[in-house]
Amino acid sequence: MSAEYTPCKVCLVEGYLGAGKTTLLNKVLSQPNGHRIAVIVNDIGEINIDARLIEKSGGGVTMQDGDLVPLTNGCICCTLSEDLAQQLSDLACTNKYDYIVIEASGICEPMPIAQTITMMSEATKRQGMPEIVALDNIVAVVDAARLRDEFSCGEVLREVPEDEEDLASLIIQQIEFCDTIILNKTDLCSEAELQQIEAVLRALQTRAKIVRTTYGDVDLSEVLDTGRFNYEEVAMSAGWIQAIENEDEDHDDHDEHEHEHHHDHDHDHDEHEHHHHHDHDEDDDHDHGHGHHHHHHHHHGEGELYEYNIQTFVFEDRKPFDMDKLQSVFMDWPVNVIRTKGYVWFSENPNDAFILEQAGRQVTIQPDGIWLAAATELDRQEAFAEYPDLAKDWDDVYGDRVNRLVIIGQKLDEEGMKAALSDAIVSNYQL
Repeated sequence: MSAEYTPCKVCLVEGYLGAGKTTLLNKVLSQPNGHRIAVIVNDIGEINIDARLIEKSGGGVTMQDGDLVPLTNGCICCTLSEDLAQQLSDLACTNKYDYIVIEASGICEPMPIAQTITMMSEATKRQGMPEIVALDNIVAVVDAARLRDEFSCGEVLREVPEDEEDLASLIIQQIEFCDTIILNKTDLCSEAELQQIEAVLRALQTRAKIVRTTYGDVDLSEVLDTGRFNYEEVAMSAGWIQAIENEDEDHDDHDEHEHEHHHDHDHDHDEHEHHHHHDHDEDDDHDHGHGHHHHHHHHHGEGELYEYNIQTFVFEDRKPFDMDKLQSVFMDWPVNVIRTKGYVWFSENPNDAFILEQAGRQVTIQPDGIWLAAATELDRQEAFAEYPDLAKDWDDVYGDRVNRLVIIGQKLDEEGMKAALSDAIVSNYQL
């Protein structure tokens, strides 16, 4: 492989079922502009890609031989990640294609797929070889009509059927980690509704380009050869992360407060909130078996009011939550909250850090390693040596333990919500 080798570019197309991913893909294939495109689909049963368009853009190779590669019996963001890496490598090394488009399953989370592709590139670089593939663009196809009907343009998240209760969470995760948002089916919404929807999208995702479309009709330059993907930038562009970044910037002069240092390795919040970060997606050998979190916190003001009364604020407390009380709080969580996400700890598990996520009716609390305060003395010394600011901001009682939740919504009762969360704190807790 010569030094002049040009990597095969990759575009990931994501979006919930029915948003218009396949329609968009067929549009791209119908106007390839000289590209020779191979297509990988996560579930062949979900799609209806025109085989004639595959032949036109990919050179007429049959499905079994490579232009349309089905990945079934799993999800490429988890169980099929190795299969995806192998298929990408196989397609790129044929030298028949200059572009690979991945149509992800509607239930895929984009970050693990991006990690798989990024790790491939970094692995070849470490071996002194040129990249085989390079991720160029992550495209989230969003159904404007569905957002209007089920999200009320962000004003109130309405009830959804139980078998789709994770819909809001999926849509939001796909929006939070992307480079381009294709806002599809805009003909079904009024201009006022579209502006409201775009304000919600911008609150959730601060960086991605938003492109309005009807029937997936978009200029090819918005999908291919965009040069938009940058792992760190897209990971830091989620609205909940930017909310904390903005708060940190507002309080940089307060030495007694903190920003976060975080060690973890397998969640979709990997690169966030003013973190110095170690992930095994950046270094495959850097797998600790646990994560360390060092959190430094700031006091926050009255929240940031976005256009259309979309508000973001941060709740923080150094003392732990009572797990049962926090669960009760979220049973009555206001329906006009679009997103809640952040780090928490509990009196029942003082050594463990958790990530809390809420979207719509769905609330999940997942383990996210251990706090640095609960790690070995050697681990702490190594962290302090690498990040000297940790020692200065270390809390004498709680170390790096802290609850920090970002709440995004519209017309929120910030004072009442903070009071409800404070009532779930174990105020008399002692380690």
